[in-house]
Amino acid sequence: IPSYAKNPKNIFFLTCDAFGVLPPVSKLTPGQAAYHFISGYTAKVAGTEAGINEPVPSFSACFGEPFMPLHPAEYAEMLSKKMEEAGVSVWLINTGWSGGPYGVGSRIKLKYTRAMISAILEGQLDNIDYEQHPIFGLFMPKYCPGVPTEILDPMNTWLQKGAYISKSINLAHSFHLNFEKYANQASKHIIEGGPLIDEHHHLEEHI
Repeated sequence: IPSYAKNPKNIFFLTCDAFGVLPPVSKLTPGQAAYHFISGYTAKVAGTEAGINEPVPSFSACFGEPFMPLHPAEYAEMLSKKMEEAGVSVWLINTGWSGGPYGVGSRIKLKYTRAMISAILEGQLDNIDYEQHPIFGLFMPKYCPGVPTEILDPMNTWLQKGAYISKSINLAHSFHLNFEKYANQASKHIIEGGPLIDEHHHLEEHI
């Protein structure tokens, strides 16, 4: 019996954003998928890492850097190419905090994460409207069955919009600083999959 199967329809990247700024679910373009695959972002929080009192961004290329013999950009290019050839959708699922960072907000409920995954697998997010996150450029569904609409855009869950924007920009800078060591071998479409760091001037209307 051949030990292979058909191409997947969906790929899920999991992250735990303890800063409370990433959407709970985002649909990624091939360039964004490659960028976030290279970044391998999550956050260290108190109770999971010794000596950690405040959230600390953590990056591990391809979500497993020590085990990757080639440059991460090579794996990322393969991923985006396969995505386009096979029509695969890639999703970023954030199981971290909502309504504020660790210590202020609350953990996204597991039942909501399950509802998002189920909706994706059942094709319920295929033909709905999306809006683009103004800082990270991620595409957030405006509706998901079984999930409160207000949490789909994380800015809506923060009482102070200015604090949300400030925290988002700080995390976006962390992404860019981490990516600098890969940029010289990454293609333009991968680099453009990162945060919209140069487009913050129009965000003043949200503060």
